[in-house]
Amino acid sequence: MKKLKAILAVAATLALAAVVLAGCSGGGDAQKDAGADGKTKLTVGFDQGYPPYGFVGDDGEFAGFDLDLAKAVCEKNGWDLDLEPIDWDAKDALLGSGTINCIWNGFTMEGREDGYTFSEPYMLNEQVVVARADSGIKSLDDLKGKIVMTQVDSAALDVLEGDQAQLAGTFKELQTIGDYNNAFMQLESGMVDAVACDLSIADYQMAAKKGTYVKIDPALSTENYAVGFKKGDTELAKQVTDTLKALDADGTVKQLCEKYEKYGMSYDNWKLA
Repeated sequence: MKKLKAILAVAATLALAAVVLAGCSGGGDAQKDAGADGKTKLTVGFDQGYPPYGFVGDDGEFAGFDLDLAKAVCEKNGWDLDLEPIDWDAKDALLGSGTINCIWNGFTMEGREDGYTFSEPYMLNEQVVVARADSGIKSLDDLKGKIVMTQVDSAALDVLEGDQAQLAGTFKELQTIGDYNNAFMQLESGMVDAVACDLSIADYQMAAKKGTYVKIDPALSTENYAVGFKKGDTELAKQVTDTLKALDADGTVKQLCEKYEKYGMSYDNWKLA
């Protein structure tokens, strides 16, 4: 009996050690997810209502500049790709739980550096205000007493609650909504007077409905897009950055910019070389 107890005690100790080691393995660089075939899997979290970076195409399939970039990165590295449409305000929880291992969807890095490990910035971005062309709003000063809408947990909201809080204080109301497509529907219907959003979103909406909207100068802020990873996942972030540089060198990036040019995409805003 004593010998049996000793064996059980050793087994319990070994099991405990295995649990401790498994917990410790999460430190440092995040472990890369593996697909069923054993290859690295890039699980991309994206907002499916965020054209031209991520959206549902006319054929019902996911489309967008960032999604095509992610596909090209995976093809070049021999990785598996999993596209996961997410609720934007749940992105941090999904990244933390491992449901996704990156956020790649016109993701502004400024002001978020402490919460994520980022790739190098790849695309120039601005936060701008868009109004209806017939609204008479021609400057930021004209927003005084107006209803302005933006997306919940967006970079535009961060700017209006931060560096541009004084401007926002002149609004009649600053409203938030779940996605920009609905924000522009409310703008077009007259329920709100202006929408604060990313430059790419503004260019897309203006290209889709020419003459309907105008962009108000100056921009609220100038920023950059990058791919966001769980804090500490430096290895994967570097691999993605290096691959994006290679895709630029072989002409893939320029081709994708031209593919989405009708949505307002411009290669002139590409930053990585």
